[in-house]
Amino acid sequence: MSYAFRLAAALAGLLLVAAPAAAKEYQVKMLNKGADGSLMVFEPAFLKVAPGDSVKFVPTQKGHNAESLPGMAPASAAAFKGKIDQEFSVKFTKEGVYGYKCLPHLGMGMVGVIQVGKAGNKADVAAATQKLPGLGKKRMTALLEQVR
Repeated sequence: MSYAFRLAAALAGLLLVAAPAAAKEYQVKMLNKGADGSLMVFEPAFLKVAPGDSVKFVPTQKGHNAESLPGMAPASAAAFKGKIDQEFSVKFTKEGVYGYKCLPHLGMGMVGVIQVGKAGNKADVAAATQKLPGLGKKRMTALLEQVR
């Protein structure tokens, strides 16, 4: 092999290593009934993603939305709120734990958690969970057990 070819191959290798990883897009379905028979759920209800990844919320069945819960996001992270029956995507750039709800079905336990990278604000989210009504509090508490 020539010196020029080896140099070009080495530079190409360095570029591949230095190139940022491609961001992924995940999908969360909004459902009246989940695969396990639970009513009013997000599937999956817990997601772990990397900073820069996106989550697309899909209203598979009518009457649902997804929106962030107060006190359940990293400091200075932007809140999000989708409209009823409309698909939308959220790009997560700040590390931490994000709790979200379906506004019409919060009391029925329609909540979810997205962990973006490290879970530095888990204790804050757990404290805010105590303010949730009914089954929302119970399900959120169970979801937070998956956060590592």
